[in-house]
Amino acid sequence: MTSEPLEAAIEDAARLVAGASHLVAFVGAGLSAESGVPTFRGPEGLWTKMGEPDMRGYDRFLADPKKWWEERSQRAGDMKEFVDALDEAVPNDGHYALRELEEAGFLKHIITQNIDNLHQVAGSQAITEIHGNRTKLRCIECSRRWDIYHFDIEGSPPSCPDCGGIIKGDTVMFGEPIPHDALEECAAQSQMCDCMLLIGTSAVVYPAASFPEQVKSAGGTLIEVNPNETPLSAHSDVILRGAAGEVLPKVTQQAKGIVQE
Repeated sequence: MTSEPLEAAIEDAARLVAGASHLVAFVGAGLSAESGVPTFRGPEGLWTKMGEPDMRGYDRFLADPKKWWEERSQRAGDMKEFVDALDEAVPNDGHYALRELEEAGFLKHIITQNIDNLHQVAGSQAITEIHGNRTKLRCIECSRRWDIYHFDIEGSPPSCPDCGGIIKGDTVMFGEPIPHDALEECAAQSQMCDCMLLIGTSAVVYPAASFPEQVKSAGGTLIEVNPNETPLSAHSDVILRGAAGEVLPKVTQQAKGIVQE
């Protein structure tokens, strides 16, 4: 689709948002980048500067989980910049606009590829984190999760108090299957979705990339919010070429105004 002037696109997006019966936001790294979290790919991406990470991360964890837990407290090197940025990041206006859309009854669910917990800090409630959450731990057997700050870690590696399985960080490693419960929820939300906000993502990594495809093939509409063209642009019904922190609050306010008319 050819991009239209931004203000006209915002108006069109607001009408789609106000008229949707099940609006879902599909969020990628671009939203967190506006909060200072480095992306992985692209000109300034961590992997672009430092090289691709070990693609056998999960296999190495399974081979020696004790070693992973011992190294976890000494995180440095390539990932130190990323971890430091996560520690300092705070939600931006795009995160708060999503919370406001949820509170107003428009937004039914957020599917996020980000691990930074910023949606929760901003106050959003209905969230599925396809790649996990850095502030949580997860049992690899039963998928039970705990807040990392309120879990008494005993032993190395710690074991699940419910099933005895090994506990790891909730974030999904390379080579690790995406937790089944997260995939099921994403699939269910995509099936119900008649309008999807695509925020800061090009959705080129599967299975995440399949969610917008499902919505579009079922007759739903796609609203892309991204300062750059992506593979999704050609399939989007409305394109908002701008930062989410700038355009999403405008969409939110106009959608609320449409409902009040």
